[in-house]
Amino acid sequence: MNTQRISTRSEYNIVRQAHWDEIARARPARTFFSSEYHRRLREIYRLIISPNQRVLEIGCGSGDLLAALEPSVGVGVDFSGEMIAQARQRHPLLTFVQADAHECALDQTFDAIILSDLVNDVWDVQDVLERVREHCTPDTRVILNIYSRVYQPALSAGSALGMANPLLPQNWLTPEDVQNLLHLAGFEVVRHQREILLPLPIPGLRGLFNKILVKLWPFNSLAWSNVFVARPEPVRGTGEKPTVSVIIPARNESGNIEAAFQRLPELGSRTEMIFIEGHSRDDTLAAIERAIQAHPERPAALFRQTGVGKADAVRLGFEKASGDILMILDADLTVRPEDLTRFYEALVSGKGEFINGVRLVYPMQEQAMRFLNLIGNKAFSMAFSWLLGQSIKDTLCGTKVLWRRDYERIVANRSYFGDFDPFGDYDLIFGAAKQNRKIVDLPIRYQDRTYGTTNIHRWRHGVLLLRMVMVAAFRLKFV
Repeated sequence: MNTQRISTRSEYNIVRQAHWDEIARARPARTFFSSEYHRRLREIYRLIISPNQRVLEIGCGSGDLLAALEPSVGVGVDFSGEMIAQARQRHPLLTFVQADAHECALDQTFDAIILSDLVNDVWDVQDVLERVREHCTPDTRVILNIYSRVYQPALSAGSALGMANPLLPQNWLTPEDVQNLLHLAGFEVVRHQREILLPLPIPGLRGLFNKILVKLWPFNSLAWSNVFVARPEPVRGTGEKPTVSVIIPARNESGNIEAAFQRLPELGSRTEMIFIEGHSRDDTLAAIERAIQAHPERPAALFRQTGVGKADAVRLGFEKASGDILMILDADLTVRPEDLTRFYEALVSGKGEFINGVRLVYPMQEQAMRFLNLIGNKAFSMAFSWLLGQSIKDTLCGTKVLWRRDYERIVANRSYFGDFDPFGDYDLIFGAAKQNRKIVDLPIRYQDRTYGTTNIHRWRHGVLLLRMVMVAAFRLKFV
């Protein structure tokens, strides 16, 4: 059938089914850049999708990528009967379904849905993405990759030489086209990254090119593949309001405790205050006990920290909290408790899944932050935004808000980073980025302290910030 005269989806699919069946029977070419390209793609997807998730792959081929992700439930869909037969033989513990991507209808939802090198080849990209939407929950992540058309001549040459699978005429999609089609189908892009610079199995060089140089200008413009992580666009729920837990680490903050009780707004259906007292030298512990007794109308609890550092205090607070939403409010009240209403609305509305306070937008009161601290924070914000692939302008603002379910995902995968963060901020930020949560900056007006002195040590903590940059670089960016 002449592909230039195809006018219906049915005709289009007949040609492509026959094409991929023939490739499956002949066994796909797995030499030179073909084998390295697919090996690196498996590596990239394993970094994006944690093990033990419910994963659907549409256009699964022989199922090798799906199997590499170690899903708790793995379902592969492909319209090639020969490919599905191979997949079932190679990976008997997974489920494979022969179906057209435009008509795929499975009675279940998934944590992650993959379309790897698929949208270049389908009849109607928007229709396929809208079908994918039916298998999503609000927490589902859709991951897809397209190859760069810059390399079409190389692919054609590789196919002619038997070093790559032959391809029929493909959709001409730019990264901007993909983002627009995702938007039209009801998705929001969380992250876009360029991958694979050297699809050749050359030891030493492939790591340098594919993990480091491809992330840097100008080499990134020569990447073979564009990878997108997207989430369903949020729809505000109309059900019951969530409960909220506000974690308040307090060390030498006796003079701020009563104000915290008086100023904290009511959020959701119930707002509890969880104080973590951290070896204070003043009477912070007694001040919290007095305030709890003086405000019986406020659900509140006090726990004494057994470890040291803010990270330890925050983790203890989250462990003791009962709310659907977890918030951190520093007891110095330099972030106004009244502003937590904005954090709550940003999270509940679905605008973001990790709401991060930003002190660097509005003018500050004179003593709120020293000049060198301000310059350092701005420099580090630029570095971290680049490393995480999402804008994050102020990593050390103490106020961060997220859903409990997302915090539990971060905890379950904490071993990927290890115990590296004395602040607690980066454990949450890096964990949220690794789990592909949508990070949203929320500007606030940073206030002077009214009691006590800062616990930040400029130079020592500056060195630690440099260490955090290195952690992000080699665990999130150059991997």
